[in-house]
Amino acid sequence: MAEVHRNGDSRTCGASTVSGQGKNVFANGKLVSINGDPNSHGGGSLSASVNQVFIGGTMIVENGDSASADNLCPDPGGTHCSPASSSGSPDVFVGS
Repeated sequence: MAEVHRNGDSRTCGASTVSGQGKNVFANGKLVSINGDPNSHGGGSLSASVNQVFIGGTMIVENGDSASADNLCPDPGGTHCSPASSSGSPDVFVGS
């Protein structure tokens, strides 16, 4: 199991997640992140892996899920080129 990733939680590149799931599902007072949510550097769409938990038909994200490159990706291989989620709820967990 891993922590639920939420709006404002960190990414490996130093950005934070910007949640766009409709402003209706929370964990610890923060919106739960879903597949495709970008980061504060622009771009960096999350790739959800929790295939058994959905919000509005879209998978939610857990700490450690990968993401596509954000707008600060200069060359392949840097942290901005794969800005995975790196934090989450202290007490709400998902996955197996």
